[in-house]
Amino acid sequence: MAQHIIEEAKRCLQCKNPKCSKGCPVNTPINEVIKLFLDGKISEAGEKLFLNNPLSSICSLVCPHEKFCEGNCVLSNKGNPIHWSSIEYYISDYYLNKMNIKPNIDPNKKIAIIGSGPAGITIAFILASRGYDITIFELHDKIGGVLRYGIPAFRLPKDILDRLEEQLIKMGVKIRPNILVGPVITIDDLFRDGYKAIFIGTGVWNPKPLRLKGESLGHVHYAIDYLKNPDVYNLGKKLCVIGAGNVAIDVARTALRKGVNEVYIMYRRGEEDMPASKREIEYARLDGVKFEFYKTPIEIIDNEGVKYLETKKIEENGEEKLIVLKNSEGIFKADSIIIATGQGPKANIVSHTRGIEINKFGLVITDECGRTTREGIFASGDVVTGAKTVVEAVKFSKKVANAIDEYVTKKYGSTN
Repeated sequence: MAQHIIEEAKRCLQCKNPKCSKGCPVNTPINEVIKLFLDGKISEAGEKLFLNNPLSSICSLVCPHEKFCEGNCVLSNKGNPIHWSSIEYYISDYYLNKMNIKPNIDPNKKIAIIGSGPAGITIAFILASRGYDITIFELHDKIGGVLRYGIPAFRLPKDILDRLEEQLIKMGVKIRPNILVGPVITIDDLFRDGYKAIFIGTGVWNPKPLRLKGESLGHVHYAIDYLKNPDVYNLGKKLCVIGAGNVAIDVARTALRKGVNEVYIMYRRGEEDMPASKREIEYARLDGVKFEFYKTPIEIIDNEGVKYLETKKIEENGEEKLIVLKNSEGIFKADSIIIATGQGPKANIVSHTRGIEINKFGLVITDECGRTTREGIFASGDVVTGAKTVVEAVKFSKKVANAIDEYVTKKYGSTN
């Protein structure tokens, strides 16, 4: 493994104007990190990565690299870009075991972080390193949010999250698991208890239903629920997954690993239209996932499967259009159906709090720096943008951390 990493790093051309860094949402200084690594300075390389992106170890595994850094590498023109993801993981994983950030906490600078997904963890690391007294409130029993409960372990080993948690605790961050903020502890309670600012990063955990007849039947499930704990589901021998994003792919690949014999993904368009990463689609095929394209579900039938209509793409007035074909009704037989067509936010906080405005999709409205419509409350991540990549959550959250720091310093003054 190490030899492969070194050989890959040596292929880097050390471009003076690195397109890979510009293609990365957080502008990771890839060429600088590779040079440090090859010069025998792996700890310095790891520190540079971590300071730029506290979730570098995670992004190295789950980012769509072909869309960002690797897709912009000058060598990609020849079809063989530097596999930066492997190098980044090797360095980040090493540094995660070595990093030792001493706590320097000011008890007068209390910040509450609600939700410990990518956004919450990023902000906790940044603000704790600046001396803030951070408490993370987490609904589940462990931190990680979608990283722990929405991404399968074969894509993201959970020990990375455990090690990140250990580092947060070493830095003085306090964690309250199994606590629901909103109806139990309110936002007003937090301000009462001396928190100078509150960050909301609660993600999107409500499945988006298709509103089809048969959706409440016992063999129908939602993707986000399934991925939380796949072991409790009995899906039978044949599964149909409705949806075509990365979540649908994760469900399909997980189900095969959990003993389902046949797994199909049903999508109303073609493969070229799938929002899932091309690389993830390839992995799914290698795992044995099959695809049913140009079928739109219209009903779920008990003990049978999915009733569908066939679709077709046509051109009309120069524009591509999807039409439903007449007399094309069919039934796709399956023991179980999992719906993977998106998620929305829960309303635990906004329904129990005055002054936080949301849009028509239930997402929290903020400015470009994460300030909500109520003073002292900030938000970022999927609860603001809808489901995005981890690195995009980190990018926005770095801005929000600076905005929180600026707000507290301006309103309460420096207490150091």
